[in-house]
Amino acid sequence: MADKQALNIVKFKKMKTDGVPISMLTAYDYPSAQLAEEAGIDMILVGDSLGNVVQGNETTLPVTIDDMVYHTRTVKRGAPHTFIVADMPFMTYHGSIDESMRGVRRLMQEGLAHAVKMEGGQEICGTVAAIVAAGVPVLGHIGLTPQSVNMIGGYRIQGKDAKDAQRLMDEAKALEAAGAFGIVLELVTEEVARAISEAVSIPTIGIGAGRYVDGQVLVYHDLLRYDSSYREKRFVKTYADIGNVIREGISQYVQDVKQRSFPEERHVFNADETVLESLYGNAGKGADPK
Repeated sequence: MADKQALNIVKFKKMKTDGVPISMLTAYDYPSAQLAEEAGIDMILVGDSLGNVVQGNETTLPVTIDDMVYHTRTVKRGAPHTFIVADMPFMTYHGSIDESMRGVRRLMQEGLAHAVKMEGGQEICGTVAAIVAAGVPVLGHIGLTPQSVNMIGGYRIQGKDAKDAQRLMDEAKALEAAGAFGIVLELVTEEVARAISEAVSIPTIGIGAGRYVDGQVLVYHDLLRYDSSYREKRFVKTYADIGNVIREGISQYVQDVKQRSFPEERHVFNADETVLESLYGNAGKGADPK
């Protein structure tokens, strides 16, 4: 899509003002990013969810900054005309500002991201403000924050009571004040997500946060059921089942190899007779090389 131009944080805010929903999808490699861009996605998130869906880990915690740089760079190569956000992995932005800046610098200079995403509320706002002041757009992330899964007791819905709802509202407003250009709301009750979306001037991107946010994000492997044993998720709509297609295709290939029905004559390259003569002598003419 050479004629496509990447959106930017000013245009995303205008989309919110104009009531135009923002589409966002994760991607972790060149072909996935290429297909997402060709499909017209507004924004790609190189998520640390790659720890789960690409590396096979139970959580996102083992993902390193090296992992994120590598995958962000390959996604950028596949989607050069799409706005790309890279996750700051676990414990790369909770220490000193200098340490946080080193991770940001790598994602921007080596990974070629347009922005970074960080999980948390008031406790990271100072770091968010410093990164924004350095000229780097930051996407916030509240609600279910997978990097804190051990602290919040698992993958639980957020905003189910008044106290928790107020906490989420305070976090969203604090991130807005710190300069975040948008906020991901993950597994937040629809009513609370709607209230937050109406209370802040920056876009909200929901994943399991209902219908009244400013945009939606899904994990690539969920949207396309790209897994060997896919687990249903209530907040996900499946648009294709490529896992079965891939499995069936490979299974057919295995059968064809075992039955010697692949390769067929149309798949092979033939040498002329002079080559056979040089290998087998005159006896090789018309002979079966086997």
